[in-house]
Amino acid sequence: MDSRVVGVLGGGQLGRMVVEAANNRNISVAILDKKASPAKQISSHHGVDGSFTNAQAIRELASKCDILTVEIEHVDTNVLEELEKESLAQGKQIEVQPSWETIRVIQDKYLQKKRLIDAHVDVAESRLLTTVSREELQKVSNQIGLPFMLKACKGAYDGRGNHPVRTPEDFEPSMEALHGRELYAEKWADFAMELAVMVVKIKNEADPLIWESSTKSFPTVETVHQDSICKLVYAPARELSRELNEQAQKLARRAVASFKGKGVFGVEMFLLKDDSILVNEIAPRPHNSGHYTIEACRLSQYDAHLLAILDRPISAKGLQLLRPAIMLNILGGADPNSYLSLANAADAAGAKVHLYGKGSATKGRKMGHLTLVGDSMPELEEEIHHLIRAADRLHDEQPREHPLLEKAPATTTTTTPQNQPEPVVSITTGSISDQPHLKDCYNILNQLSIPFEKRITSAHRTPSTMATYGSTVPSRSIKVIIAAAGGAAHLPGMVAAFSKTVPVIGLPIKPSIGDGWDSLVSCTSMPRGCPVLTVGVNNATNAALGAARILAGWDDGVKRRLEEYVGRAEAESLENDRRLREECEREA
Repeated sequence: MDSRVVGVLGGGQLGRMVVEAANNRNISVAILDKKASPAKQISSHHGVDGSFTNAQAIRELASKCDILTVEIEHVDTNVLEELEKESLAQGKQIEVQPSWETIRVIQDKYLQKKRLIDAHVDVAESRLLTTVSREELQKVSNQIGLPFMLKACKGAYDGRGNHPVRTPEDFEPSMEALHGRELYAEKWADFAMELAVMVVKIKNEADPLIWESSTKSFPTVETVHQDSICKLVYAPARELSRELNEQAQKLARRAVASFKGKGVFGVEMFLLKDDSILVNEIAPRPHNSGHYTIEACRLSQYDAHLLAILDRPISAKGLQLLRPAIMLNILGGADPNSYLSLANAADAAGAKVHLYGKGSATKGRKMGHLTLVGDSMPELEEEIHHLIRAADRLHDEQPREHPLLEKAPATTTTTTPQNQPEPVVSITTGSISDQPHLKDCYNILNQLSIPFEKRITSAHRTPSTMATYGSTVPSRSIKVIIAAAGGAAHLPGMVAAFSKTVPVIGLPIKPSIGDGWDSLVSCTSMPRGCPVLTVGVNNATNAALGAARILAGWDDGVKRRLEEYVGRAEAESLENDRRLREECEREA
């Protein structure tokens, strides 16, 4: 047991999870926050009741501890500086981890950006406003262009303190919204995806050149924000190549290495459309985007933070992802207790639920999170689909068609919910009983980021509905139809007859009686002038890949993702060949 006491400034949900990790290791943690704060509800150590911004309360906590750390960066760094100097003079070292200097720089987001620029870390171009006026905003827009994001230097979080400026008409509203604050303007990041990496700093030195020895990192994850609040985290990031994954981790580690002190840092980044990566913001503490590590890694970010500040060894294997995971934040809705219904639904789905003990909720307040862990990301996306829809309903929002469509739009910083992409593939079956046979089809389209819709249009039970569906498809966004049917399998041919110009891929389904031969023959025996491009019986994978190849003819994004998919399949086959040859050599 480590006899040192760790003092934590802040007792919210992050502090609560630090205490949970500490309890598993018999590490004593003292919390400074109000009496009923989430962390204090589960802490056995008597901390200090008060505000983590109050200098006297911080001094009182320091008198009970050996190491001070933070779960929120909005603390009084002046008293932390004084405490460190006083402890040195008195011969009793009170460590502040990460350093108060780091916390002070990160508190000011403009200074944070300057530090990163000095460390040769790529960030979005920004300008500090010398005055808050229309003339100054016009000057800035001439320098970095429109649109841009107007940001408060200090005190901003979860979108509070930020205001988008898209046109000169936004000048006055943005100044009014951020009145009385020191501001800077940041060039709009035209991103394709938002990424995050939790970095563990294990050395005090601030030197980006020694990032390999001073830092370790968890995997790169994809974050999806809504109303500027993190909604979903996909671990690992979907459709991110190995090269970009490594590039993101290297950039995050170099960025963190430029700050003094030890502990876990959350690094938020933008992946731009040209595959370049920018660091957006850094948090000198555990972070919302790292909650998934509790279930999906050997060590959680909270374990790693405690081990780092206590100078205990951390294995790189402990930070590796064991299995894919999706984390969904549980936010308060219009009803103070409505979030509990989402927690109950998550329990029923077999998700791991974490509630923070905050009592009644207000809309948008983080009340907890849930994590699903599984064997593959496509399977998890299917599982979490209804939970995302349930979360949307709590906030009176239009449910999304599919988790794939929860990705942040590429040309906005998601200050407001955006319209979902229109489906380009329509998958129709004759019966709900056919759905299990389409699982591989859905998984492939998800992996390739191809938006799709699901329909049931029986050629026999609902012929008028099927006719309306087929005849209206050409006027919609649909580019390819996948029609699945068993038995006589009339559906693909009838849909092809009504859709006229939209290609139809027939997917014959093996019925409960027979081997599916009649379904296959029905799909392939279409009269001239009514083609159905047929795949093998129950071969939903080829149906999806066939649709992707059609789309790739004019969609470069689909083409690139399809090439990556084929490349992964090739690499897997070559690896299997290598292992087989090695096995044969050993047997010989």
